[in-house]
Amino acid sequence: MIQTVLGKIEKEAFGICAAHEHLSIDLSRIKGDPDTILDDEGGMLSELSFFYKAKGKSIVELTNDGMGRDVNRLKRLSEQSGVHIVTCTGFYKDPFIPEFAADWGRDEFAAHFLKEIKEGIERTDIYPGVIGEVGTSVNEIKPIEKELILGAGHAARESGLPVSTHTSLGTLGSKQVEMLFGLGVDKEQIIIGHQDLNPNKEEVLDVLQSGVYIGFDTIGKNNYRPDEERLAFLLDFIELGYHKQVLLSADLTRKSHWHKHDGPGYDLVLRDFIPELRKRGVNEEVIMDLLINNPANAFAIK
Repeated sequence: MIQTVLGKIEKEAFGICAAHEHLSIDLSRIKGDPDTILDDEGGMLSELSFFYKAKGKSIVELTNDGMGRDVNRLKRLSEQSGVHIVTCTGFYKDPFIPEFAADWGRDEFAAHFLKEIKEGIERTDIYPGVIGEVGTSVNEIKPIEKELILGAGHAARESGLPVSTHTSLGTLGSKQVEMLFGLGVDKEQIIIGHQDLNPNKEEVLDVLQSGVYIGFDTIGKNNYRPDEERLAFLLDFIELGYHKQVLLSADLTRKSHWHKHDGPGYDLVLRDFIPELRKRGVNEEVIMDLLINNPANAFAIK
């Protein structure tokens, strides 16, 4: 089963999934940029219609407490759009962790996540289906981030929910795996995010060789890395037999990412990236793994 904002569903009903997105977010406290506020519910509903028309069925929404999470809005968006939405419990990374949790240790993080998992988020009947996105800095794990990752791991081990991480520019993925494995978290519960941003292929292969899932989840963000390089890496990983461990998404966080503002939209992966994979000879069985089977397995409660 997979936990969505409207309740649990069979994983067979999950369908084509965007595995790392943001539908309600506010990063302006830290970034100081109003473009990083997504709070226009009507506008978001219109944007989701592009994803739905492209045969998208599910979105994993990884905006947590401190990033502008609004689970009631997500519930309304799911009801009105027909898209399954999975929400999360978690905190992001330094400096986005809320002040009330700024000096917490792993036990306090774990207890907080488990409370939301067991009792619902913010006194609602809406439950998280994933712990995330929990993250580390660029080539550095700050003390609070270490406690956060370990707390997320404890909560995952106890609850059976997956952990979806943030790696800054794709760095330290193997270290995150090591920390979570050290707690006994199963490889099937671990999604190491943003690995498409890491230009070091051997580092990404090291993560894949551990057996966990990875996110190729910033597709279209060519200002960080050209999609041509993402495609080349992914084709190599498919050739090596790792296609059952890869999840796809675009990680949209800005108004300027919307179709309304001439941005790529939530249908980007389905509209542009998947046809490019087909052109390069990737067969339908592999594409169905990337879009449907892998996320269904990754987000199923263990």
